[in-house]
Amino acid sequence: MRFRRLIEIVGDEPVFDTGLLLSGDVHLADVRRQLSVWATGGRLYRLRRDLYALAPPYQKVKPHPFAIANRMVRASYVSSQSALAHYGIIPEYVPVTTSVTTGERRRWDTPLGSYEFRQIKRELFRGYQMVELAGRQRAFVATPEKALLDLVYLTPGADSPDYLVELRLQRLDRLDLETLQREAELFNKPKLRRAAARVADLVRAESSEYETV
Repeated sequence: MRFRRLIEIVGDEPVFDTGLLLSGDVHLADVRRQLSVWATGGRLYRLRRDLYALAPPYQKVKPHPFAIANRMVRASYVSSQSALAHYGIIPEYVPVTTSVTTGERRRWDTPLGSYEFRQIKRELFRGYQMVELAGRQRAFVATPEKALLDLVYLTPGADSPDYLVELRLQRLDRLDLETLQREAELFNKPKLRRAAARVADLVRAESSEYETV
C-alpha cells in the first residue's frame, strides 16, 4: 500500500485501526509492518497496538483526547478529573486522560498524550453520556455527578473535607444534587454517601453566598 492510498482511506478519521485496511487480498502482518515504517518516519502516531493517527501535515482532524481514550479501550468512558475539568468543575489542567472500565487497569503514554484506565465494578459502569467534541468528534463521558463519585470511589481518603477542599470545586450549579445522591446510593458504600453529603453542603453554601450578594 502506498501512503497516498492510506490517506484516501483514513484521511477523515481522527484515529484508525488496522482493521480498516484489511479489505481485499491484504495480510495483517504486511499492514502492520508498513504502518510501523510510517510511524517510525513520523507520518503516523502509534497510540497502541493496531491503533494509529495521521501526523501533521497529513492530519485533517486533530484527535480529541477523549475520542482517543474511547478508542484505546472500547468498553470505557472518560471520568474523574478529566471529566470534571471538561465540565469546568475543577480548575486544573489535567495532563492524563482518565477513564474507567470493567477491564484491567492500564496506562499508555503516547505522542498524543497519556491515557489511564481505572477498573470499576461492572454494576457501577453507568452514569455516562455521549458528548460532542471539537472537530465533529464524540466520546462517552461520565456525567458531572458520576465523574465526581468515580473519583471519590477510586481515590483513598477522597471523602474527607480536606480532599474535597483541595479539589477547588467550582461551578457547582452544574451538579444535580438529587442525581448525585441517587448515584452515591448505587455504590452502596458509606464513603460515597459521606462525599455526596459534603458536596451537597458545598453547593448549598455557594448558593447562599450568591443569594446574599
